[in-house]
Amino acid sequence: MLRAAGDPTRLRLLLLLRDAELTVSELIDIVGQSQPRVSRHLKLLGEAGLLERFKEGSWVFYRAADRGMGSNLTRTLAGLAGEHPADRARLAQVREARAARAAAYFKANAAEWERIRSLHAPEKEVEAAILKRLPDKIENLLDLGTGTGRMLELLAPRAGRAVGIDASPDMLAIARDRLSTAHLGNAQVRLGDLFRLPFANDAGFDAVLFHQVLHYLDDPGSAVAEAARVMAKGGHLLVADFAPHGLEFLRDDDAHRRLGFSDREVEGWFAGAGLRLAKVDTIAPPSGDDKLTVKVWLARADEGRNA
Repeated sequence: MLRAAGDPTRLRLLLLLRDAELTVSELIDIVGQSQPRVSRHLKLLGEAGLLERFKEGSWVFYRAADRGMGSNLTRTLAGLAGEHPADRARLAQVREARAARAAAYFKANAAEWERIRSLHAPEKEVEAAILKRLPDKIENLLDLGTGTGRMLELLAPRAGRAVGIDASPDMLAIARDRLSTAHLGNAQVRLGDLFRLPFANDAGFDAVLFHQVLHYLDDPGSAVAEAARVMAKGGHLLVADFAPHGLEFLRDDDAHRRLGFSDREVEGWFAGAGLRLAKVDTIAPPSGDDKLTVKVWLARADEGRNA
């Protein structure tokens, strides 16, 4: 591990991949080296147990190991090495470009979002599973990536207070109209960043929801950890998203960053955020239907956990 991480370029790659899941092409843009060199460096880091590699369709993602000795060493090296300012600046540019593509998509499709989403999942069954898994009485509800506000409309009648966060003003305009029409005075929406929520630690949200959001994100695990930060002790976090699939066109047509998630991956995010997996539901499409399978993962925050 030390030999693999000791090369200056490999150390740069390792530190970048500790902060973000990236493809080879993105790493080439950041470190300014050729594809064969970058691929060789990644291979050596992977063989040493410092990286994880996973393939989704025609894309291959890399990330620093998040458990075991490799994770411990990377964390130590990050503390010793400090930041590489040029790499950080180029990583920020890569993330801004991704965000711009997603924002352009949402702006172009905000008014048709409900129709687009309905092509991918049996919504009535998904919503029934969400209602079944979340408590009948919720003091403070947080809907992250609220979009058009459908989840607020569905769940606000159970809540004393319901807040939706989204980065798209176009989506929030539709959500506000929806909530006003439904006379849900206890629900509100705010413009915000899912990775930097505008709430203090242990902000008291006893139910937090990601509904068809995480597959758009660059770093879903960090979003889950940020959600856990503002949860109340004993609270619930629910993720509704796609099971792994191979519909590559969704990357270009619908701006999907990830093609679904495995149970192991989601459970890993929960564990990393100090949560425990409580329930998993699978909502499969009718036989012969080309819609995608949806999973609903429910996690709990321990009563005695530290915020």
